[in-house]
Amino acid sequence: MSGTNQDAKSQRPRAGAQVFLQQWGVLVAFGLLLAISTWREGFDFLSFENFRTILNSNAAVGILAVGMTFVIVSAGIDLSVGSMVVLAAAIGVTTMNWAAEREWSEEGSVALGVCATLVTGLAAGIVNGALIVFGRIAPFIATLGGLAAFRSVALAIAEAGEIRSSSSTLFAKFGRSGVPLAWESGVNESGSPVFTGLTNAAGKPLTLTYGMIAFVVIAIVAQWFLSRSRFGRHVVAVGANETAARYAGIGVDWVRFRVYAIMGLLAGFAGLLLSSRMNSVSTSGLGLGAELDAIAAVVIGGTSLRGGFGRVWGTVIGVLILAMITNILTISQVSPYWQGAVKGGVIVLAVLVQRGARD
Repeated sequence: MSGTNQDAKSQRPRAGAQVFLQQWGVLVAFGLLLAISTWREGFDFLSFENFRTILNSNAAVGILAVGMTFVIVSAGIDLSVGSMVVLAAAIGVTTMNWAAEREWSEEGSVALGVCATLVTGLAAGIVNGALIVFGRIAPFIATLGGLAAFRSVALAIAEAGEIRSSSSTLFAKFGRSGVPLAWESGVNESGSPVFTGLTNAAGKPLTLTYGMIAFVVIAIVAQWFLSRSRFGRHVVAVGANETAARYAGIGVDWVRFRVYAIMGLLAGFAGLLLSSRMNSVSTSGLGLGAELDAIAAVVIGGTSLRGGFGRVWGTVIGVLILAMITNILTISQVSPYWQGAVKGGVIVLAVLVQRGARD
């Protein structure tokens, strides 16, 4: 009997450490990577300008990861998000060019293209949801089919080429412009404007791009919905125990259907952000591998792949961790072909940590 008590006591610190890693391990990893990056690049890495650049470069992936958080919490998976991104962007820009050819105003053609992009993403998500809910196809298989089919349609639209936007300035503003964080306060001796506020090394105003703002707003709203709303509680319940959720009167099929529809809408938004930044769509490259980045960010953030547990704030930190890992590998002159292997290893490690916390 005493031996059993001693074993139980010896296991308590281990269990406590495992629970701590599951709850706060993402913050520990973020702190370690922050320290390593600062050591390698100097204190300039901690500047607002650098974090702005990191966040801006990964805003689209972050938006996808927010949607993927809901999918995985509901005990699902979506392998088609990268293909949904390129399909939505391709149809959106094609529609915009079609309107411009018929002498629509630039504002009208851009508005139509934006709507077409978002509607296409939503429609693709609805297709996935319908196959899973009504067709009773496993999420892995249904979205694997979407992975191939959606990009194939985009490639066919452009004959595997690039679709360039007919809008010379307006469409690109969404991906490149934003809210300046400095204002003109005078001129110097040479007559050049002097700015007060947050500026870059060249003295130009730093800008919070619309993509960054959208990512932050979407993440905040999604965290509230997941943790505070009735829909969020239903998503968690479905992922934790589908049978118990049905007995509790939750419409499991309707919850899952909405989760995949939301994922499609956010994929369309990410496609809009990426295509406007480049003012074009590369049907062979846009969104390629985005599903791996989104899933990696979600798992690194502490969301369980078994479903039933997740947090959007952890996913946001997971996005930043992936960005810093890529930054460290690039500075270390590691071949970009190895970055996928590193991300895959990070996913496996995160899953092992989660499993250890439950054992």
